[in-house]
Amino acid sequence: MTTSSNTTSSNTTTSGSTPAGGPRPEPIRFFGTTWVGHDGGYGLRRAGVAAGSLAAAVAGAFVLRFAYQGLAIADVGGFVNALVVVMFAVCTAIAFRTTWEGFTRRPANPGREDALRSLKAIGFIGSLLAYFVRSLIEAPGEKLLRAEYETALARYEKRRSTRTGNPAGRKKNPKRR
Repeated sequence: MTTSSNTTSSNTTTSGSTPAGGPRPEPIRFFGTTWVGHDGGYGLRRAGVAAGSLAAAVAGAFVLRFAYQGLAIADVGGFVNALVVVMFAVCTAIAFRTTWEGFTRRPANPGREDALRSLKAIGFIGSLLAYFVRSLIEAPGEKLLRAEYETALARYEKRRSTRTGNPAGRKKNPKRR
């Protein structure tokens, strides 16, 4: 995701603080653009996202428990059981870390994020827990998007304040002829 295409302007006003034709805030999943002014049920949405992500993490843990019990019933051996536990623990830790870092900064190497997609899928409980913890603090990704949005607004206001109008509409100076 590039910030230039996400903060480009249109001729509509999206919030009371955004000037017409100025940059528009990027929506966040489950929150839209309510994160800008913390309006439109923002607090309830955060509580719902926190509860939903925690419930999904618990449900995922139960599914993994049933899968582990299936391995125990199949009597595959202690080494395979330990390997599965370690694999899920490592993948969960990696998923938590990469998801948490994704809330505060854009990935430096998007190709690396694509390569980690399968690890994040295996460690989905870590991603859900990161989403849960972050939603207790703010909307997941709000800090990053707020910084980008405020930078885009400042840049827009600077451009608007330095302009003196349409150069084609200015009267020509008769002394320069």
